Amino acid sequence: MLFHTTEDKRPAEGAIKAVIDSFHEALNAMLAGDAAPMEAVWAHTSDVIYIGPGGEYRIGWPQVRAEWARQAALKIGGSVKMMEIQVTADEKLAVVGNYVKGENFDMEGNAMPVSLRASSLFSNEDGQWKMIGLRTRPLPFSL
Repeated sequence: MLFHTTEDKRPAEGAIKAVIDSFHEALNAMLAGDAAPMEAVWAHTSDVIYIGPGGEYRIGWPQVRAEWARQAALKIGGSVKMMEIQVTADEKLAVVGNYVKGENFDMEGNAMPVSLRASSLFSNEDGQWKMIGLRTRPLPFSL
């Protein structure tokens, strides 16, 4: 994980790394059918945004939460890992860019490779880092 900071402001790298790890764990839990860890990672505000790899566009916590619940209900299984994580942060905001690689399963149980690029935003809200934005896109190549 490579960190960049802005304006000589040193964020709590450990706390930012922890929320990134929590998001990764929540993503894998969601693939197994459990949306609760994802709910813990996100800010529950009206301005959060999720743009998914299938074109999903959700604004506000109720819509974002419903999208994660919908995906968890599919229980597509598999697992993913984050790669080439780049973080730019100050004490209030962290911008994360990375690749996501892994596999899921279709409704017939066939393995399907996952190869995405992702951009995430995390905000420090009263000393707690919470996700406020996520945009993912399929890559035209496999990692």
